[in-house]
Amino acid sequence: MKVRFLGTGTSTGVPQIGCGCEVCHSADPRDRRLRTSVRIEIDHKMLMIDCSPDFRQQMLPFPLEKIDGILLTHEHYDHVGGIDDLRPFSVFGPVDLYMERRLEKALRERLPYCFAEYKYSGVPNLTVRPISADKDFQIGTVTVTPIRVMHYNLPILGFRIRNFAYLTDMKSMEETELRKLEDVDTLVVSALRKTEHISHQTLDQALKMIDKIKPKTAYLTHMSHEIGTHAKVEEELPPQVFLAYDGLEISV
Repeated sequence: MKVRFLGTGTSTGVPQIGCGCEVCHSADPRDRRLRTSVRIEIDHKMLMIDCSPDFRQQMLPFPLEKIDGILLTHEHYDHVGGIDDLRPFSVFGPVDLYMERRLEKALRERLPYCFAEYKYSGVPNLTVRPISADKDFQIGTVTVTPIRVMHYNLPILGFRIRNFAYLTDMKSMEETELRKLEDVDTLVVSALRKTEHISHQTLDQALKMIDKIKPKTAYLTHMSHEIGTHAKVEEELPPQVFLAYDGLEISV
């Protein structure tokens, strides 16, 4: 399995418009963060988790190829704002969107023309694949385990694919869901900033969760400019924990 981080920033992206802080003016390319998403190659399939408003920019470096499934975590714009830009990928047939029913309802209200029964030409060809937090599902030979996490009081999904797990925008998780992460090798988890936030983990909270799960390797994502520069923060991390950055590719 190959995982490429397409974006590792929070909803405003980094640099944040109008900000003069050290991070937003950093010359280190690792401090330039598009909205959060990953691309996964596994068993001759190409999957994605989330479809950010920066999707078009994120996909330009790649050849046009079939997307075998997009796993959607929740309805916030920074995670679904690129759905309209799936149009070019419709040449391969419908793009399968895996999502909960509640999320489907939100997207049908927000983007009705993308899900209309009778569509006009020039809109993405999409198929909704309903999933639930308590049941694994298959994409070809790939088994995906949904993981329920809480984004403050909003229930959203993370995903485990074999020995890789991806949890974004989380603030808390029940013990029953933690068990789904036993023996995971590579964990990606969000860490917004160092100070408290109502709906996101801080860096310290993310590190405590990583220590509880005990993956072999962990990567932090969905970071704001308030977390600090990539170079400085990495010096503070345990040996097996790394800041992800846009364009980073890992083998799992």
